[in-house]
Parts: sequence; C-alpha cells; structure tokens
Amino acid sequence: MTFDTPLTLSGPLRKPRQMLEDQEYGGHGSIHSDDVAEKLGFKAGPIEGPTHFSQFVPLLEQIWGQAWYERGCISAHYQNMCIEGDEVRAFADMPVGGANKIRVWAEKADGTPVLDASASLGPDHPQTLLEERMAKLRPPERLVILEDLHVGMAGAEEERVKMDPDQDMGNLYPFSLNQKLAVITENSPWYSTGDNPWGRPIIPLEMVSVLGEYSLAKAAYPTKEPAVSIFADQEIRMIDGPLFVGEEYVLRREIAALAESRRTESHWVRTRIYDKTGERQVAEMLLNHATLKESYAGYPKD
Repeated sequence: MTFDTPLTLSGPLRKPRQMLEDQEYGGHGSIHSDDVAEKLGFKAGPIEGPTHFSQFVPLLEQIWGQAWYERGCISAHYQNMCIEGDEVRAFADMPVGGANKIRVWAEKADGTPVLDASASLGPDHPQTLLEERMAKLRPPERLVILEDLHVGMAGAEEERVKMDPDQDMGNLYPFSLNQKLAVITENSPWYSTGDNPWGRPIIPLEMVSVLGEYSLAKAAYPTKEPAVSIFADQEIRMIDGPLFVGEEYVLRREIAALAESRRTESHWVRTRIYDKTGERQVAEMLLNHATLKESYAGYPKD
C-alpha cells in the first residue's frame, strides 16, 4: 500500500423515526412523550438512542462482513438527544493493520454529536468504550431513588422472551418488529426472510435493545417511582450471534454499577442473553439507566 492515510466510512443523512410517544413504565409516561419531555425542559420527546445503531450496520458489515453479525460489539455513550425530523449521519474509522476495534460516531447534519462509540470484533475484544467509562466511575455518595439497589443484585427471576414479526412488544415498546421495519433507517431482507447466511430472519441490531428490555418489569428492581429515566450508555455484544426472529431466549440480569451525577442517579444493568436451554450465552447488553433527579417529586432539595 502506498499510503498510510487514516480513512473513515460515512453513511447518508437519515431521519430516524420516534416510535415511543406512548411508552409507559412504572405507571407513567416516559421521556419520549412530548408532554413529559417538555415538563423536564426538553424541546420534545427524543428518539430512543439505539435507533441510531441501525445506521452503523452497513458500515460495519463493509468492514468485517458476516463476522460482524456473529461476534460484533457496539459500545456507545449517548451525547445529545435527537427529535423527529433531525438528520443524522453515522461514521466509522477504517481499522488499521488488522485492528479489531475502531471508533464509530454519529452527528446531526449541523455537526452536533449524537453519540460516540467503539465497535469491535470478538471473541477477543479490546477494552470497549463503556468498559473504559465504567472503570472511571466513583462510588455514589448518596442515592435516593436507587438507595435499595446494590452492585451484583440479580433480577427477581429468569426471563424468557422472543420477538415474532407481528408481536406487540408491550408498554415499553408499543410496536412490532414489522412496524419498525416499515420505518427503520436501514432495512435489509435479512431481517424478514431466510435469504441470509443463517437461513432465517435475524433481529436488527437496534431491536436487540427492545428484546433485552421487553421483560424488564420482571426483574423487579426496587427503584422509586414515579421517576423518569434516559439511556445514557449502552453496549450490545454478540457472542454467538446473530439473534433470530421467533426464537426463544433466556435473560439473566444483574446490577453492574451504580453512579451519581449532579442531575441523575444511574444503575448500569448487564443483561446476559442465552439460548432457550439457558446454557449457551449468545449475546449481552450493558445499559446505563440514568434517572433524572428532578423528575422524582420526593427528591431532597439539598
């Protein structure tokens, strides 16, 4: 090769769709409702963070091919919210010298950062962006909304989930896979037919988040309500992927970390995804639920 010039892939500008206006949890609406968002000082109900993951898939397939779907990991820190109508572009640095970790990121059309992330290919992943961030967390000084949680706390029960094409995904995700595919920024026949290397439809990367959160209420983590949370950080890692439409999976959760900032209390939940036997782990999700202190009526004013 004549040049060692660093190169970056980029995708087209897209307008992701907001599908969570009617989302409910804990008996109340979410930050994705315009009414709730405006009361908390936001312009409108934001688009859910993992919606943007779809824009990275064509870039990462170009870089790592089929292996991306089977052993890929995206590890993202969400930076600025997007609302319906915002245009977003995804970027990915090309790996140098066979590296199995790169930086990926997304920006609005005006250059405003949306998320920063690492993408890597297993099984031997270098330290991911969120592993780096977690290593820098300081123990919270005082928790109110999350005071009954502790690191290592498992979910109340083992959860069994699946995603059929027309299955309504519940109050957290009041839409089906087919409804998502009608508006997803990057669609593929691999999501709806068996015309792919695995012979059956695969769950899109952004919908792995939906599968992983679908049965969250069964975990019964004792957080205080009503309070409004946002996704602040999220990692989705394939171990023996991809995940398949209509396939049953077993989820096991635990609290991976607790943290606090001026405006939020956070619990990081690690959700391990197993095949239907519960013996073979196929994927994993790490998600930082950041709860807005001002959304909890009983939060101490000091």
